[in-house]
Amino acid sequence: MEKTTKTTVILGASPKSDRYSFMATERLAKHGHPVFPIGIKAGQIGQNAIITDRPSIDNVDTVTLYLNPTNQEDWKEYILSLQPKRVIFNPGTENPEFENELSQQNIEAIEACTLVLLSTGLY
Repeated sequence: MEKTTKTTVILGASPKSDRYSFMATERLAKHGHPVFPIGIKAGQIGQNAIITDRPSIDNVDTVTLYLNPTNQEDWKEYILSLQPKRVIFNPGTENPEFENELSQQNIEAIEACTLVLLSTGLY
């Protein structure tokens, strides 16, 4: 079975190694997924520099959120512009209103933990 890679944007990426966004970036990269960690503070997560602007990224499979619902507001337009196949709302980021908006755009919105999905082979 050929393993498919999923281009993933990590929104809310942090250079602090105890943060889930940091761990998710490392594990996604270790699993061979192209990662784009985007955050407000410049820094490094393994081989990946944290991106502090909103670049255009092609063929995004997944956006995984580490932003609380209030902070998501400023990012909605950007997330939609990436046209991802799915958006993962990690614990603490659940946002039914935005999830509904995504569904209306035919973007899968799931409430899950990226780290759990990776460790169980369901990513």
